[in-house]
Amino acid sequence: MTDENGTPVVLAVDDEDRVTDAYALWLSEYTVRTASDGDEALSKMDEDVDVVLLDREMPTVNGGEVLDRIREQGYDCRVAMVTGVEPDFDILDMGFDTYLTKPVTEEDLTETVEELRSRAEFDGRAQRFFSLVEKQSTLEAELSDRELETSDEYEGLTRAVDSLQHELDHTLTGFDEDVVKASYRDL
Repeated sequence: MTDENGTPVVLAVDDEDRVTDAYALWLSEYTVRTASDGDEALSKMDEDVDVVLLDREMPTVNGGEVLDRIREQGYDCRVAMVTGVEPDFDILDMGFDTYLTKPVTEEDLTETVEELRSRAEFDGRAQRFFSLVEKQSTLEAELSDRELETSDEYEGLTRAVDSLQHELDHTLTGFDEDVVKASYRDL
């Protein structure tokens, strides 16, 4: 997934033009498409997009709806919610890959895009694992221990993370150690 020149494509979506302009400037090594609302974002979405940087609160079609449509339409891209909305348990049902709370720095954004691009190489289970771990760490950073301890949603999330980690660990132990080492050398 790249543009016609082989450059990775990032779609930056925010209802504040100054924000998408900053993202485009910071991510100059990528082809950056910008959109100022959900409808425009969906019109600029295609198979070339590698990473979407998506605000949650926008007029007309909000970020959650855009995310749902991206996933429903089967686009194989990674999505970072980059928003001023403090996360809560509502994020558990969202299909994003990572969650950044504004304000973000250039370093935060570039590291996030690079990390998400590297995750595109993983299989679906590993991508799901990383997404769940991101949600878990986001909630742990934003909510009190008491809120987490009393939450059935958080307990379910923790069980899902543990289960996927066990599956992935089991899968890797089935490989010949020399084959795994050779694969990492090739990266």
